[in-house]
Amino acid sequence: MKSIFPEELHGVECSERDEEGSGPLALIIIPSLLAISTLTVVSLIIWSFLTKKASFQRNVVFLQRGNGPSVQPTLPALAPGPDALSSWEMPAHCVLEEVEFFKNGHYGPMCKGQLRQDGTVTAVVVKTLKGDSDSQEAKTFVELAFFHAAISKHDNVERMLHCQTQRFPMYLMFEAILPGNLLHFLWSLQEGSSGTLGLDHQLLGFSERSAYVVAKQVASGLDYLLSEHRLIHGDVAARSMLIGPGFSVKVSGLTTAFESRRTGTLGKAEGPQVPLKWQAPERLMRLPMTTKSDVWSFGILIYELMTLGAPPFPELDPSEMFLKTLANYKIKRPQHCGGALYDLLKYCCMWDFKDRPAYPAIIKLLDSYVHLADTKPLRTAQSMDVCEYRRRAGLPP
Repeated sequence: MKSIFPEELHGVECSERDEEGSGPLALIIIPSLLAISTLTVVSLIIWSFLTKKASFQRNVVFLQRGNGPSVQPTLPALAPGPDALSSWEMPAHCVLEEVEFFKNGHYGPMCKGQLRQDGTVTAVVVKTLKGDSDSQEAKTFVELAFFHAAISKHDNVERMLHCQTQRFPMYLMFEAILPGNLLHFLWSLQEGSSGTLGLDHQLLGFSERSAYVVAKQVASGLDYLLSEHRLIHGDVAARSMLIGPGFSVKVSGLTTAFESRRTGTLGKAEGPQVPLKWQAPERLMRLPMTTKSDVWSFGILIYELMTLGAPPFPELDPSEMFLKTLANYKIKRPQHCGGALYDLLKYCCMWDFKDRPAYPAIIKLLDSYVHLADTKPLRTAQSMDVCEYRRRAGLPP
């Protein structure tokens, strides 16, 4: 029997008595080492969890008090200057109350809260930044603040209220829109669902005429982004829009547009991608996007409105989209969709982007034919199974 101890490895012979005693000693040492290792790992996990929790709680306190440590982040090269965001910085007399976490965002935790300002209270969504001021993420976050400050000047575009970029925690504050996500709202109207999610009774009767109202506002917001800022949205879909009381709509989901502008890939095929079923033919063929690529996706949005959030091309698997689209496959007319609105849908989804209408023409057509729209509330045979929807839509699980 050979010893497992280091002496043998160095050429030192052990006595027979040492060999006989090595077994019991090993039985004591090895379990002890395993126990110590396990305890160390568990301690590190607990310490990491408590550190993250304490950091998030500290950020919540800073959000509410506005007394985080001051920072001077390095501004992006194309930024207008260090004072360009001064008018957007959180005023000292504003108070953020009832802050609570509701999901993780691209840059860090996202919170809901109440902004108290001059005696009024506004529901807000706060997008916070994790990390420190020297990180690349912080520099990108400042660029994002500039981006939203520039485009928050239209009634149909998601509006930033304030930001905090000169102290921690860094954040962007947006006006909360309820019910919120347009796709989720459409699902709530399907047969067997909860209807209005307990909100404004004005949202009860979503009809074809309502679809006209929503579509016009989306087109107005997209037209503003394109004409005033030369921005291609890049991800036009119901999931990227916000709906509020009275069918007021704001264009949201601008991550693709921001990243394209920031990285200089605006209009390029290698830019950020969206699910195949919302992509224009030129994008499917990996050709550069055009100002009319969003118009194709807008046509798909009309389909979503009229089907209360059903995935487009439901009879096609996402893997079939490329060849089928090349074969001039036409999207089918949704049930209860009037001829005028279906004509607009097909007009937006013309194969050649040069044949698609511009936003001013779309808005004019919606105004011209809204009087023909049915006012009967839309209904569908069954409620949407989210997992099945994601599979048929080609979205990540």
